[in-house]
Amino acid sequence: MPIKNRFAELLPEIAEWRRDFHENPELLFEVHRTAGVVAQKLREFGCDEVVEGIGRTGVVGVIKGKTDSAGRVIGLRADMDALPIIEATGLDYASKTPGKMHACGHDGHTAMLLGAAKYLAETRNFDGTAVVIFQPAEEGGGGGKEMVDDGMMDRWGIQEVYGMHNMPGIPVGTFAIRPGAMMAAADQFECTVVGKGGHAAKPHDCIDPVVAASNIVLALQSVASRTVDPLKQVVVSVCTFRTESEAFNVIPQTVLLRASIRTMDPAVQDQVEERIKAIVANTAAAYGATVEMNYRRGYPVTMNAEANTDFAIAAAKRVSDRVDEDTAPLMGSEDFSFMLNARPGAYIFLGNGDTAMVHHPKYNFDDNAIPFGASWYAEMVESRMPAA
Repeated sequence: MPIKNRFAELLPEIAEWRRDFHENPELLFEVHRTAGVVAQKLREFGCDEVVEGIGRTGVVGVIKGKTDSAGRVIGLRADMDALPIIEATGLDYASKTPGKMHACGHDGHTAMLLGAAKYLAETRNFDGTAVVIFQPAEEGGGGGKEMVDDGMMDRWGIQEVYGMHNMPGIPVGTFAIRPGAMMAAADQFECTVVGKGGHAAKPHDCIDPVVAASNIVLALQSVASRTVDPLKQVVVSVCTFRTESEAFNVIPQTVLLRASIRTMDPAVQDQVEERIKAIVANTAAAYGATVEMNYRRGYPVTMNAEANTDFAIAAAKRVSDRVDEDTAPLMGSEDFSFMLNARPGAYIFLGNGDTAMVHHPKYNFDDNAIPFGASWYAEMVESRMPAA
């Protein structure tokens, strides 16, 4: 394949960019160095427009094809931020910033999209406009929402948008995708169960928030088993249970609970929120306690449009003969969902081979995946906007 051959030639250069990003990880919206390097390279490639500061620290590059007979505009997105993890890979290019690490492969995503941008700016073998989107703060900051709210889609007239994420455990060169719900919505709640503290020897004079909170945790397990259709996916995980006392003989005044809620269907998301609030309040009341609750909606369901999924599959098949068209959905979340809510598009996984799972201190992006990912980005543009 011509595209793949070109990216094989570019591999050493793209891998060098990737390793530089890996050595210099940045968190959330504080991706100033990364964004600066991205913007500089896009200008060096000859992009027709490069704009910084979209969604606070995002970067957008515009590449016009040789022709523009239909006015089509395709968006391609990569994320730039790292994680607050201490790296344990021992690599020559390991993080130089203590406590920060590219443990999710965003260094690889950014480098691959830069490689695609370089190729597209060189060849311009398409009829329309390609918009390359480099997003901050995917790891919990909602940078995708910030870029959308900043008017990115309307400003550049983006009609379709596509994103990619590496996936350990899938062989390098393999793509995996599905139509519909690809990744889960991620909500969370924090609640304080308030009782009446006192001496452990006199529980009858107290309202024990530990007992109330323990029964809340148990009752919440009925959300998946007794509230939601068993053919629908839902996960309710209470991950924090904390009192303000560490004494053996003190019944505390309060217990703090924190939980993560994952759903794959917006209707189920609404149903689960309503049920959780009722369980928490009523279970606490049954034990004489009260609750102070903050329930927060997080990233929406990552929903692949059916037609756009077909386009993404076709492009992947032109890059590789290993394409899983019906991969299992994941209960992880992804803020590319905000872009997919704004415009039709699709999100695809790219195999990263036998490495530690993402978010692990020993994770590493496999540079051999670069030609496949960069080729897919470029192929999405050339196949959706074929040269006139």
